[in-house]
Amino acid sequence: MSEATQQRLAAQEYEQALASASTAQVSFEETLSSIQRVQRFLHLYPTIVPFLVLVLGVLLGASVNYSHFVTATNFSTVLTQVTIVGILAIGQTFVILTAGIDLSVGVTMVISSVVMGRLAVVDGLPLIVAFPAGLLTGVACGYLNGALVTRLKMPPFIVTLGTWSIIGALNTFYSQSETIRSYDLDNSAPFLQSMGVTFDVGGARIMLGTFLLIALSILSWYVLNRTPYGRHIYATGDDPEAARLAGINTERVLRSVYVLAGLIAAIAGWAIIGRVGAISPTAGDNANLDSITAVVIGGTSLFGGRGSIVGTLIGALIVGVFRSAVSLAGLDVLWQEFAIGVLIIIAVALDQWIRRVSA
Repeated sequence: MSEATQQRLAAQEYEQALASASTAQVSFEETLSSIQRVQRFLHLYPTIVPFLVLVLGVLLGASVNYSHFVTATNFSTVLTQVTIVGILAIGQTFVILTAGIDLSVGVTMVISSVVMGRLAVVDGLPLIVAFPAGLLTGVACGYLNGALVTRLKMPPFIVTLGTWSIIGALNTFYSQSETIRSYDLDNSAPFLQSMGVTFDVGGARIMLGTFLLIALSILSWYVLNRTPYGRHIYATGDDPEAARLAGINTERVLRSVYVLAGLIAAIAGWAIIGRVGAISPTAGDNANLDSITAVVIGGTSLFGGRGSIVGTLIGALIVGVFRSAVSLAGLDVLWQEFAIGVLIIIAVALDQWIRRVSA
């Protein structure tokens, strides 16, 4: 048999194999029920559900108080409220994608802002020293978390629960529970308040920190979707043992996501100075729970390996929109927390249902 004939037969066998696989796939699809089809669709496009929930929240807000909800003022208020949580949630997304969690991002944000402010205002150091020192504080907190998780093989929940208390105590000790006033910042370090500068966009007052959130989101989306590092994060969260066998240094990936979360928390610390207009040792130290809420409602799986930055941003907006709708409806603030709690439970239950789909 000639070489040309062998090549032709091999090509025919390959085409037949492809046809058989295609037929099997079509046959499999035909046996799926409507519910299973929906399940597979949501598995492929996890941001669909949070987007629909966001639309539902907007419709709810418009129905309860259209004249006040659908305004540029309310739009800017919602964006201002979700800016800090959104920045923290970006860092939290990197951690949760690896099936971890970081309960300390809130206090990391606060102590980073305190370090920036006290070095610049109280100690009189130049901003070129004080600002990077605040960012490095966040990096150090993140590295501590990552090192404990990877080297001592401790559960991320326990590790970050402990560092939450440790960093919080250090923050109280270092800050002496004193607030640095806006007047002192204006005189010594006005740059630290720069993220609070607002711009008029279509009648809405948009804080500069919101543009920082957008920039961080775009950069994080690129890292997760267009770089090998992003693929390593997803692989580590989906199946760490398989990722390790594929040559990925999973311990290094885990340490890096906690360091990254710490750095992003420090950036949020800079943003919250502008948001509040002062540096308070207690401002936003519980924002870690809101950041986890935004990530989970946004469709990122607590079991790792599935989720997106876009979903996280939608999740943050969902929290802001629902709280605004409940507030404008004239209901007590406790019903805001009730609604968010219900959304969290539904999001986790839905995630577990979607993960049962056959890949």
